[in-house]
Amino acid sequence: MGRVSELFRRHMVDTRPVQILDYRRLLAGQAVGFIGFQLTAVAVSAEVYALTGSSFWVGLLGPVALVPLVVFGLWGGAIADAMDRRRLLLASSVISWSATLTLLVNAVTLKSIWVIMVAVAVQSMGFAVSSPTRNAIVPRLVPVELVPSANTLNFLFSSFSSVLGPLLGGVILAGGGYGTAYLIDAVLFTAALYAAFRLPPLEPQGEVTAPGPRAVADGLRYIMRTPVVLMSFLVDIIAMAFALPRALYPELTAVRFDGSEIAYGWLAAAIPLGAVVGGVFSGWVGRVRRQGVALTLVIAVWGITVAGAGLAESLWLIVLLLAFGGFADLVSAVWRQTILQTYARDSMRGRLQGVFFVVVAGGPRLGDLRAGSTASMFGLVPAWVGGGLVCAVTVVVVGLAVPSFRRYRVRS
Repeated sequence: MGRVSELFRRHMVDTRPVQILDYRRLLAGQAVGFIGFQLTAVAVSAEVYALTGSSFWVGLLGPVALVPLVVFGLWGGAIADAMDRRRLLLASSVISWSATLTLLVNAVTLKSIWVIMVAVAVQSMGFAVSSPTRNAIVPRLVPVELVPSANTLNFLFSSFSSVLGPLLGGVILAGGGYGTAYLIDAVLFTAALYAAFRLPPLEPQGEVTAPGPRAVADGLRYIMRTPVVLMSFLVDIIAMAFALPRALYPELTAVRFDGSEIAYGWLAAAIPLGAVVGGVFSGWVGRVRRQGVALTLVIAVWGITVAGAGLAESLWLIVLLLAFGGFADLVSAVWRQTILQTYARDSMRGRLQGVFFVVVAGGPRLGDLRAGSTASMFGLVPAWVGGGLVCAVTVVVVGLAVPSFRRYRVRS
């Protein structure tokens, strides 16, 4: 019995960071607010498809969000290295909140596709600043030895929110419509605002560089001179841009499942559902030393499982395969985030998190555009399956081609 308990303990998620009050508030606010954010993401895609009847327009949401994500993600990371991160988190969160209120008003009045596009762009601006700022705050709140555990908890609760948000979205869209979804998001987002308000002052430490082009360029130069960090970004771009099938969920729902909102909700929740399960049983993740090879392999697994889901006919088999891919995605995300947070000094940390955010948030938008465009040209199944297979092959070739990344072992 004792050996079973020890095995269970070694593989369960490490919860020590939640004993720190400020981190616990930040984690709780992020988790609750992210439920609403995911609910809105589901509602926006469904509303755009309902207004246009086209996966291309759904895929177009990707570049509309991507441009502000890139610009304000890089700039926001530089700002986070030059001012009180608590104040910056509050201001950027309010911007995202205003975009949700705009979507709510549009859903009950104008029902304009162009208003949706503008609101999505504004929401991306706020999110692009708040996300790297929040990630740069974490190493200031917890001891360095608990940073991997804190990252795992962040991804675990974000993934749980990503499961609950789409599942609620399916129910809410079936019963209350788009406006109700946006209203719930606006209410839930107040938890994130409260958590940011209760943080202590977080003034910059060390040398401060003015948040302009020079500061951004310094961060980019650091990445380009560090092959392991650079490759951690590149393999994630490959994973999202080639394999993410998110923009195809509305069409798949319409074609195979008679437009069922419940089926759509399960599809949208499948990947984060796998991440939740993986996060709960993540005690082993921090003990993997050859993280370069491991990242390459788990992203190849992600591509293969996505391709398999595109060939499956049963909703539950599709969900299972996507969930397994989500498990692989969570593991890779924890390793990549920990590399950045432990490599960088505090005065550089915001900029690296800004680039990390651009890759993590921008890659899926490129994936949306790729999926929507290829589905319009070649059909649903070739776009879905082909993307997964291209991802698996490409990441193995690229990931194993760089010696320093292939030989990389986690730093002590």
